[in-house]
Amino acid sequence: MKIATFNANSIRSRMGVLTKWLGLHQPDILSIQETKVQDPDFPISDLAATGYEMVFRGQKKYNGVAILSKEKPKEVVTTLPQDTLDQARFIKATFGDIVVINTYVPQGTAVDSENFQYKLNWFRWLREYLQQHHNPADPIVWVGDLNVAREDIDVHDPEKLWGHVCFCEPVQKALSDVMEWGFIDVFRQRHPEPGRYTFWDYRVPNGLKRNIGWRLDYIMMTPKLADKCTECWIDREPRGWENPSDHTFLVAELNI
Repeated sequence: MKIATFNANSIRSRMGVLTKWLGLHQPDILSIQETKVQDPDFPISDLAATGYEMVFRGQKKYNGVAILSKEKPKEVVTTLPQDTLDQARFIKATFGDIVVINTYVPQGTAVDSENFQYKLNWFRWLREYLQQHHNPADPIVWVGDLNVAREDIDVHDPEKLWGHVCFCEPVQKALSDVMEWGFIDVFRQRHPEPGRYTFWDYRVPNGLKRNIGWRLDYIMMTPKLADKCTECWIDREPRGWENPSDHTFLVAELNI
């Protein structure tokens, strides 16, 4: 089984990248963040030729999450009940016994802003949701753009970047609190080396070539699934394709 995640930074703008990658890799499940499209305008017809099932929740210009899958999900949840702003940042789908939770965590804007507090709250609400609705013994995959670099090796210049809304103690603790509920970072488990990133800012000249990046996208698994994960890898190549997102695809392979 192959599960992937991708922040598209506008799914309609990234249709060429998306359909090309799906054709090449044929994942069983692809979770997408930052679709930036309202539900009536989701590009169903453009994706129909791929043969994938689609579930989604969006907003105009901002946020938005979707899951594409070869198998039709038997249950879909599109809201995180605790989210006081009810933004399109959460979608959950169940495939057989496997639960896939796709999240686009708030970026936070500035550490002294209400948006940053919303980000910290959002992690707390997610943990509360997990405690209320799931058990760490369940086979759960949590994926998405989490807007957190967990460790120094997850950024290109940790000394300079420390204190950023995506790289500071409060957000690292907020992410750790959710992980302590029962998740394993399967990419880092298999790749302890530095310099592996999923995001390269458009504004940095030759950022991809110079590998001036961040690891902000994750695939987390509860132990039952993590034990069956044979590999987790970052596909850098699409970041160099025509009209790319500033993120790229992260892929996990499971022996199930």
